[in-house]
Amino acid sequence: QVQLVESGGGLVQPGGSLRLSCAAPGSIFSSSTMGWYRQEPGKQRELVARIDSGNNTNYADSVKGRFTISRDKAKNTVYLQMNSLKSEDTAVYYCYAQPEYGSRWFGYDYWGQGTQVTVSS
Repeated sequence: QVQLVESGGGLVQPGGSLRLSCAAPGSIFSSSTMGWYRQEPGKQRELVARIDSGNNTNYADSVKGRFTISRDKAKNTVYLQMNSLKSEDTAVYYCYAQPEYGSRWFGYDYWGQGTQVTVSS
């Protein structure tokens, strides 16, 4: 069973920073678009940021200029650096891997277990 292992969530004050990490099996990581979604209670899951195997990135408008997504091939890990955090960033953050066309894993998305990020004074 494929597992994405997340870490780095927690409680931070407004204006602070956190870095989320997500490790994936190498065979999936290398051929996948990796990204982060978040979900607040009672709301739909929304895309925060993603990065494809060519390091092209996309961000939600609400996090542009504050969050940075990156990937480390050597560690099979994707990171989400979150700066200038706001209370509205509070949510459970989920890592995902979407194998790209041509990957042996294409056609199925993989998810992490979720990590809580709470921004509060």
